Amino acid sequence: MPLLGGLRPPLTALLALLVLVAGATAFVLGRVQDDGVPRAVRASQQHVAEDGATALGASLNESATDLRRAASMFNAAPPQDPGSVLATLGTWYHKWRGTAILDLPSGRLLAAHGETVPLAAEDLDHLAEGLPPRLVHQGSGQTRLLMFALLSRPGGQQLLVASDSLRVPSIGVGTGRTLQVADSHGRLLAAEGPGALGEGARALARDAVHAAAGTPLAETAASRGFPGPSGSLHRDAPGGSGTVVGFAALDPRLDRAHSDPAGALGLTVITAVQVPQKVAGAGHPLFWLAVAGTLLLLAAAVTGTLFTLVHKPVTKLLTEAGRLARGDVKRPVTVPRHGEPARIGAALESLRRQLLGAPPRPGRTTSRRLRARPGARAVVALCALVLACWAAPLLSGLNRPQAAQALPQQSVTDQRLRTDTAADRVRRSLVEGYADLLSLTGRIAGSTGREPIRRTLDATLAEHPRYRSIYLVDSGSVAVHVGGTPHDPGSIRTTAGVALLNRSGKEPVIAAVAQLGDGKRAVVGEFRTAFVSDILTRPGLGNVWLVDDNKRVLAADQGFIAFAGLPDSRLGPLVDAATTAPAASVLRGPSPAVAAAAPVSGPGPVNGLRWHVVSDQPVSWLSLPAYEVQRRTMLSGLLGLSATVTCLAWLYIVVVRPLRALDVSARALADGDRRTVLYPRRHDEVGSIVRSLEIVRQHLVGPSPGAAPAPPGTHTARIPPPGRRSSPVFSGRRI
Repeated sequence: MPLLGGLRPPLTALLALLVLVAGATAFVLGRVQDDGVPRAVRASQQHVAEDGATALGASLNESATDLRRAASMFNAAPPQDPGSVLATLGTWYHKWRGTAILDLPSGRLLAAHGETVPLAAEDLDHLAEGLPPRLVHQGSGQTRLLMFALLSRPGGQQLLVASDSLRVPSIGVGTGRTLQVADSHGRLLAAEGPGALGEGARALARDAVHAAAGTPLAETAASRGFPGPSGSLHRDAPGGSGTVVGFAALDPRLDRAHSDPAGALGLTVITAVQVPQKVAGAGHPLFWLAVAGTLLLLAAAVTGTLFTLVHKPVTKLLTEAGRLARGDVKRPVTVPRHGEPARIGAALESLRRQLLGAPPRPGRTTSRRLRARPGARAVVALCALVLACWAAPLLSGLNRPQAAQALPQQSVTDQRLRTDTAADRVRRSLVEGYADLLSLTGRIAGSTGREPIRRTLDATLAEHPRYRSIYLVDSGSVAVHVGGTPHDPGSIRTTAGVALLNRSGKEPVIAAVAQLGDGKRAVVGEFRTAFVSDILTRPGLGNVWLVDDNKRVLAADQGFIAFAGLPDSRLGPLVDAATTAPAASVLRGPSPAVAAAAPVSGPGPVNGLRWHVVSDQPVSWLSLPAYEVQRRTMLSGLLGLSATVTCLAWLYIVVVRPLRALDVSARALADGDRRTVLYPRRHDEVGSIVRSLEIVRQHLVGPSPGAAPAPPGTHTARIPPPGRRSSPVFSGRRI
């Protein structure tokens, strides 16, 4: 018998696969790991730390870039005395605690502004070789971040130094959360939150730094989207609670690969939160044993039914047909009781009588009672229905959790926190874009020709990928522009700040407007929509949108329709509730989700925008034990259903369909059709019966001339000599 043909392979495969599914259900799928803290909470703390590290790295890089850019502007402008340089720098940027200018060859202080810059511990001889940011630890326990840029002057090079305090990222701490920044040795540089400076928090910070050092860069970059090492830790705490720690590092290896100034500092952002430990619906073991046991019983019943009603009758027909083909017609044919085997058996009995000399009886070979009985197709369909009844509840009804009960409160809090962080990043990016244009106004305020202004604008556009175009508006018309086509200048207000320049169209136009001193001219920088969308894209936050005061979409982390409404009407009341502070809630309904909204507000150029960042994440996306049980329940049902469909379809194709065709051919032969050659489709049990019927048909056609007659008194079929047997051809051909 061939490997894929016959009755035994599909029946054996069906039983084996169903037993494997039952075993997997009981011993693999039924073991949902639950250490009391859902993986969704641990992943959320990791994402919070990644958001903090991203915000910290972006802030440090932007600060270093701003200082170098300011130095290049001073180098291109006519020389000024050091005091005037620092005064001008202070009007452009308000982000440094102290600035100073030193004579690089001698190290003499030329000018200072603001807080004293701690330069005593710095080796000025090697600063000209490279100017990465540096950390200085003061005796008071505070840490200062120093940034450097070179000024070229006729008398020699000067060093522009800016000092700032190292602060934790702008992430809301909230109740029970600590946020820390540590160096590569595990020493805390900044901390915020209850007990953030305690010995326990310091120990957790050291563990997180060591874990980050042992995490390969490619692991988090490929699987989670964060370029540096990140992860989470879980520590038990007394009182039935636990501490979940998330960490993300600005790895120094990124500095060599991507010229990232912040990466050279080797900082790690650590966040920790206290969460209650409880088993959140991992499923009762008896449920999985009951499901597996039921499947085993059904598998035994279905396999036994198929063996009794299909396999055994076909095997019996194979024996009887072979006996007739060999010429043994003395004994009557044993006729099965049901379906096609019964009708084929009746036809064989009629053929046996015809071999003995009886005439054919067309239309009376099989009784009406046999023709009305259901056949093998009905048996296979009934078996499929029985197994589908086992799989249907697993796929649709069992272990369906309620979102309000399965979702821990910490996940809602983290969704609100991360959405607020995304809104703050949007606000900071817009403010920094405005500050870049504001520093640009000082360079072009005194310019009279268009070409110098154009060169300045072009250099700024090349340095800042956030803009799609930069142009100078003079009395309502565009005087000079670089980059993309400017928006209608007549709709641009000349008051300083960030504004939305259109209310309809294919693409929202968000721009920063920096006013020149005369009040009639302004520098406008239009932000790229992709730049704002990239800010909103954060792993594990779900779908994120930036909406205006009318709840119309201005940007999103995925594809969106400009100025369209939010895709879910349930988000509207949440935006209304987040007028002054972030808000979060669980959206109930057929598709439960955790959603949050945060205002993009603050002093300065973004004041009065009334924009919001809105996020929602389906609860089923989260790694919660209850939903893990649901997915595993559905997987068990899907595996069982797949095994059923595969094996029974296999059985139907290789056995049932040929058996039904054999039923028609056998009855036609018994009714007197001697001209249709019977040809087996497959070399299996049914094919062997067809071959035997073809030999019987040749017997009934008649012996060849000269064939010796059978001895008198014998009941042996008339078998023609081998030379007279025609080779079988395809079924249906007439001879």
